[in-house]
Amino acid sequence: MQQIQLRDAKATLSAVVDQARQGEPSIITRHGRPEAVLLGFEDWQRLSQVPSFGRLLMAAPLEDDDVAERQGGLRDAGF
Repeated sequence: MQQIQLRDAKATLSAVVDQARQGEPSIITRHGRPEAVLLGFEDWQRLSQVPSFGRLLMAAPLEDDDVAERQGGLRDAGF
């Protein structure tokens, strides 16, 4: 992943977008600090559809006896 200063990204935006479309995202920096990432639309779609951990747990095909019940709290478990 390349880093490019904001002013350079502005000057070469078409080329930076072409690189992102080809799977080469760019980190846009301002005054040496990362400020944004430019990535291709397909990559953004794929990343934006990743389910949350909670949704993954809720979708898990668990049976009633798959998870053991615990008596007491975390102190009893040694935490």
